[in-house]
Amino acid sequence: MAQSKYVIEVKNLVKSYGKIEVLKGINLKVERGTMLALLGPNGAGKTTTVRILSTLLSLDGGTATVEGYDVVEDAGKVRSMIGLTGQSAAVDELLTGRENLVMMGRLYRLTPASAKARAQELLEEFDLVKAGERPAKTYSGGMRRRLDLAVSLIAVPPVLFLDEPTTGLDPRSRLAMWAIIRKLMAAGTTILLTTQYLEEADQLADRIVVIDDGKVIAEGTASELKSKVGNDRLEVTLKDKAGLSQAIKALGSTVIDTNDREYSATIVIKDTNSDVRQALDKLASAKIHVLSMAIHKPTLDDAFLSLTGKQKAAPNKQEEK
Repeated sequence: MAQSKYVIEVKNLVKSYGKIEVLKGINLKVERGTMLALLGPNGAGKTTTVRILSTLLSLDGGTATVEGYDVVEDAGKVRSMIGLTGQSAAVDELLTGRENLVMMGRLYRLTPASAKARAQELLEEFDLVKAGERPAKTYSGGMRRRLDLAVSLIAVPPVLFLDEPTTGLDPRSRLAMWAIIRKLMAAGTTILLTTQYLEEADQLADRIVVIDDGKVIAEGTASELKSKVGNDRLEVTLKDKAGLSQAIKALGSTVIDTNDREYSATIVIKDTNSDVRQALDKLASAKIHVLSMAIHKPTLDDAFLSLTGKQKAAPNKQEEK
C-alpha cells in the first residue's frame, strides 16, 4: 500500500451513547511525522475520538483510517502499528517497572531475550533504571506516567495516541514528559495528542483542532488560532477598588475585562503607541494613579475561550472522564 501524506484520516465521524450525540461529524487529518493536538471542553468528544481511532470503541457513522487501514474492517492491522497512553496509568502495580515492560514485550511476541533487552533500553531512555526493580505501586505520579508511555512504546509504533498524558503531573514531571515526546517527534513518530493544558499544545503541536459539542469549530497552527482572537491587550493595575472604578469610568467602552481582586482593567489596543498613550492620557486627566501596566499578546487560552464561548453555562450530560 502506497504511503499517504496523511497517516490518520477521519471523515464525518459520528458516535452516540443512547440518545446523547457525542460526535456529530468530526473531520480531521494528521500528516506523517507531525503532531496534531485535539482540544475541547470536557465532554466535547476528545477521548471518544481517540478510543475509536485506537479500535477500543465502535463508531456509528463515518470512517476513520490509520495508515490507510480502516479502524473497523482492519482493526488488527491498526493495532499493530499504534501505541496508546490513556488518561490513567495502565500498568500492573504489583509488578516492577522492568517486569511490566518485559511482560508487554512478550505480549507483542518478542523473544524472552528481545523483551528483556527492549525493557532495559526503555528503562534507560525514561530514566527509570534505579526504579526498575521496584513495584510500580511505589512510583510517583510522574514515574508511573513515564512507565506507562514506555509500555506503549515497547514495539516502537509509528503512530502514537496520547490522551492527556501529563494530567496530574507536577511542572517538573510535565517538562520531563515534554522532552520525551519531543524526542519521539524528532524520530518521526506521528502523534495525536489530547490535553487539558493549552500551553502543552502550544509548545508541542504542529497543528491544533478545536472541537466543541461534538463538532470541529476551528483548526490551524497555534499562531493562526491566536490571530482569531484579535489584537493585543493593555492591562493597567490600580491602587484600590475606588481607583479601579474610576479607571473603568475614564476608559469607558474600551474596557473588555476587569479583575476586582487585583484591581486591574484590560482594554484592546490596535495601535500600540497611540492607543496606549491615549489610555494613559485619559487616566492622567482623571488624576488616577496607575501602579503598573502590561501589554499582553493573545494566548492559546484566549483563543480557546473565545472559540468555545467560555464553555456552555449548562454542563454536557455525557462528560468524558
